[in-house]
Parts: sequence; C-alpha cells; structure tokens
Amino acid sequence: MPTISMFYGILIQMYFYDDKKHSYPHIHAEYGEHHASIAIADGSLLGGELPPSKMKLVQAWIEIHREDLMANWRLAVSGEPVFKIDPLR
Repeated sequence: MPTISMFYGILIQMYFYDDKKHSYPHIHAEYGEHHASIAIADGSLLGGELPPSKMKLVQAWIEIHREDLMANWRLAVSGEPVFKIDPLR
C-alpha cells in the first residue's frame, strides 16, 4: 500500500483496488497504533479511529487536496500507480 503523504507523524495511504470493502473513495490514515479509513468526499470516518486532534489535521488536509485525492483514487482502483501529495504544513 503506497504512502501518498506524511505529516505530523500521520501516514496517509491508499490501497490499490480498495473499492470493495468501503466502495467509497477513501484514504487510510495511521498514527502510532491508531488506524482509520476516511472518506475523501467529506472527511467522515468510515472505520477505525484516530486521536481527535490528528483527525482534524487529516480532515483539513483532505479539504485542501480533495481533487488530487480523487485523481489518485481513480488511478488506484484501476491498479495504476498513485502519486505523492504535499503534506500539511
């Protein structure tokens, strides 16, 4: 699973062919032992958990990079390589 961004100790990843379980465009965020699946469209939590402060950072990052994330999602579900996206600064 490629890491597409990393900021403030949070890894953002996107699986290839990952449209079966959630069937909704989403990312995977990891922070320490915490893992979450988060919708690209609205930043809602689809599964797992993150500390509230880290969740807010990920949601802000999604808001800023939604178009790039959707482009990556289309690549990923087609089995194509995804590209890196700038971290939150």
